Amino acid sequence: MDNMSFDEYIKTIDSGLDFNSNILNDVNGLFLSNKEISVLKDYDINYETCNNLKEVIYLIEEKIDEYDSPDDLLEISDSISERDYYANTNK
Repeated sequence: MDNMSFDEYIKTIDSGLDFNSNILNDVNGLFLSNKEISVLKDYDINYETCNNLKEVIYLIEEKIDEYDSPDDLLEISDSISERDYYANTNK
């Protein structure tokens, strides 16, 4: 932060962050982030017909095999799997 003001420093940090992509949406009882929804749409995965997150994960796993390196799809698969685990595991 040598020659940079505090406000300029904050702007550089904020410019790399996208808080809206992490907002969760209720889609027929499923909670999916804006980013997850966007990636699912990009890969033509019909998440709106799923009754639970496990069904969404199943559809993702079917699509993963069709692509060489679907990093974004793998990332949201992990994210959805983690959310499903914590939501549906007895503690």
